[in-house]
Amino acid sequence: MLRIAVPNKGSLSEPAVEMLREAGYRQRRDARELVLPDPDNDVEFFFLRPRDVAVYVGAGTVDVGITGRDLLIDSGSAAVEHLPLGFARSTFRFATTAGTLTDSRQVAGQRVATSYAELVAVHLRERGIEPAGIVRLDGAVESAIRLGVADVIADVVETGTTLRAAGLEVFGEPILRSEAVLARRSDVDEPPGLDVLTRRLQGVLTARQYVLMDYDVPLELVDQAVAITPGLESPTVSPLHNGEWAAVRAMVRRDQTNRVMDDLYDVGARAILVTSIHACRI
Repeated sequence: MLRIAVPNKGSLSEPAVEMLREAGYRQRRDARELVLPDPDNDVEFFFLRPRDVAVYVGAGTVDVGITGRDLLIDSGSAAVEHLPLGFARSTFRFATTAGTLTDSRQVAGQRVATSYAELVAVHLRERGIEPAGIVRLDGAVESAIRLGVADVIADVVETGTTLRAAGLEVFGEPILRSEAVLARRSDVDEPPGLDVLTRRLQGVLTARQYVLMDYDVPLELVDQAVAITPGLESPTVSPLHNGEWAAVRAMVRRDQTNRVMDDLYDVGARAILVTSIHACRI
């Protein structure tokens, strides 16, 4: 069986479980279950602390696992990103007392507090920046400067409200743009069954990003309409009983649905229908 590690709690857990469920895999009903076999799909799930997933993958205890890109890098394990999963997005930034630093190169000689010491160390090392030290904290990083533990912090930044409340502001380029990823071990061949898991997860991602659009259009306007909805390879164009009209079906990006419908209507298309995609293989 393909052994898959899944976060057992936190912001990664619920969307990871939902994605696997949409991909057709069995998921636990009791949060106390730590191991869940799914013999119908020839996989076995292990529910682990989010920070431990990459460690277990790198050690070969499990074959693959869902974790954050930030946690994967910070683990320092022999695991690599196999597939981005498009949820739990976040941005890591440097921050310090407002009005003091403007460039990440100014971190040189400063004490940096963070919950992701390895991630920050890798970022600084790749840029040849030598801090005075990196202080690992488990939480409340934004208090480190006021308490005299550090001169700079490195943390997840969403709206920046918490930082501003602490009298801090971000500076320099982002350290990392993170999201949930599927990780696998870097120094071995892909395990059997990973190709099936990958196709299924890619199918979920595509189904979430696209809708199926159907519409009728006069024959003389088909080319104009198809230019608006080219689909992935090419749209399906079928004749209607009324020989002067054709029916068109194409995949359209979900976030562009209403604009595309407006454009089609302006061209002359009618009976424009949109259907969600439950699953697909591309």
